[in-house]
Amino acid sequence: MSLQRIASYGFVGCLLAALLILQPFDGGRSRAQSYETSAQATDSNIAESAKPVVAATASPGAETRSAGALGRRVPNFVLADQAGKEVALADCREMKFVVVTFINCECPISNQYLPVLNELHQQYAAQGVQFAAINSNAGDSLDKIAAHAKQFDIAFPVLSDPRQAAAAILGATRTCETFVLDQQRVVRYQGRVDDRYQYQTKRETPTRNDLALALDDLIADREVAVKTTDVAGCLISYPRRGAPKGEVTYSKQVARILQEKCQDCHHSNTAAPFSLLSYNDAVNWSAMIKEVILQRRMPPWHADPRYGNFRAERRLSQDEIDTLVAWVDDGAPEGNPQEAPANPEYPDGWRIGEPDVIFELPEEVTIPAKGVIPYRYFQTPTNFTEDMYIQAAEARPGNRTVVHHIVLFYKEPGRKQGNIEKNWVDGAAPGNTPLQLPVGVGRRIPAGASLIWQMHYTATGKVEKDRSQYAFKFCKTKPEREARIESIANQGFRIPPGDANYKVESQHTFSRPALIYSFSPHMHVRGKDFVFKAIFPDGTSEILLSVPQYDFNWQSAYRLQEPKRLPAGTRIECVAHFDNSKGNPANPDPSKPVFWGDQTWEEMMIGYVDYVWDQADKQSSPASK
Repeated sequence: MSLQRIASYGFVGCLLAALLILQPFDGGRSRAQSYETSAQATDSNIAESAKPVVAATASPGAETRSAGALGRRVPNFVLADQAGKEVALADCREMKFVVVTFINCECPISNQYLPVLNELHQQYAAQGVQFAAINSNAGDSLDKIAAHAKQFDIAFPVLSDPRQAAAAILGATRTCETFVLDQQRVVRYQGRVDDRYQYQTKRETPTRNDLALALDDLIADREVAVKTTDVAGCLISYPRRGAPKGEVTYSKQVARILQEKCQDCHHSNTAAPFSLLSYNDAVNWSAMIKEVILQRRMPPWHADPRYGNFRAERRLSQDEIDTLVAWVDDGAPEGNPQEAPANPEYPDGWRIGEPDVIFELPEEVTIPAKGVIPYRYFQTPTNFTEDMYIQAAEARPGNRTVVHHIVLFYKEPGRKQGNIEKNWVDGAAPGNTPLQLPVGVGRRIPAGASLIWQMHYTATGKVEKDRSQYAFKFCKTKPEREARIESIANQGFRIPPGDANYKVESQHTFSRPALIYSFSPHMHVRGKDFVFKAIFPDGTSEILLSVPQYDFNWQSAYRLQEPKRLPAGTRIECVAHFDNSKGNPANPDPSKPVFWGDQTWEEMMIGYVDYVWDQADKQSSPASK
């Protein structure tokens, strides 16, 4: 097969989105309970990932191995294909199953399996199965990988993983190790292709076609009979990177990484389950830190790195991951405490400075000890006698252990609550920074309006109380530009029962030049992915934000480093997919159709865009549709 043909597989990227968020799956229970959706990692969550599985009899010479990734959801990841193009697992969203096999250019066993994998790829392609190979050998360059793919006429994509990012996410240890991901990108099979090639022997015909049998079970909507098997292949080397052994210390390197990427959530009185403010904190959680960063479960950041440049990104670079892993593997040394940076302060004072006004919930809220808590809504009058313009806003949860997020809207005087999504004021979730608009820009709240609080609470195991607050700082004079929110929504959908990939679209056209500041996708528990795309007047297009694995538990605002200028006539298209299947563990009832509604068992499809007109705006009318 030619290099051109290999490079033509646009779904190469689909393979990548599955490999970043591994979360637990209990293979003995229904698919509706297949993976843990909570973004908060706890000891009980980790214990769930160690459920026993059915193992095949080990072939002679094959190693005894554990099913490290089995039952975990794989997050989106991005690797280069043999042509050097960045592709993501998210690009494969239309495929029902993804098969990932680890290879390298010189391993004799994996090379012998390439014709077998080609045959399986051709056999299952029409049934929605995408095959791909990942080469995690640091010594195999892109040119070498491309030549190898051409030499062996590989009929499916080959991705380069020279720093073993994908291998670490899946816990791969050998070439020939194969992972089957279902439509939720949960690992449903982990092991060998079959048992024909071993270290010292080989058979013309295998005694068991493990991979094919696993795919047959999944396609027939059955549990995989044998979920994990032993693998014969070449060991994958994980070379140490960064400073030599013993030179990575908490004081010199680790504290700075934790401060920049972790401590904003992981300090006292927040929704995070533990603090990471001190060396002792970090040591106590060091094993957990290593696991969640290698599996890309933490820090929580859901934007596809190929699109957009955002402020306060919580993503760790590969260098930062390598540094933290090296520190843990070295025994987590403290180093010289005098070299450690001073801890940031998290005072009771407001991060936006002294507020002009502070609002609070109209009553103290009681949160039950257990269960899933539906959104709670509250209303607070502003008593504004004139239109007010907010320059900054900050939430202060009354009880950070139970408040997961707060979304604030306003209701104009004399109107019923109705569709308030268009009147977005601000939102706060773990890790988000407070709203602080540029000088000369303000967000209007009309005279006489009331604030509508949307509160998302999480149970902690005991009855809790909360009375949260929201603080505003106002523009000192009427701003030159009004900060506007466009809610690009579709309320007319009907998500069919059992549909795992239902597409819903919405769009908005800007009649005037605009500067875009941020994006906020909003769906409920069936939300799967969300994309904002700009179609410019000249016909060109650009993806502004892609969230390939939307997580209801993290209501993030994605704030651009620099405002994005859109000419008049630019159309923003929002495309979302929903998973109303039994494979979605958060799905309240996959047997029923789903319509628009406020509650979490209903759905929403809104793409919030924060913008100003590109010239001083003296009009109060919204952008035309």
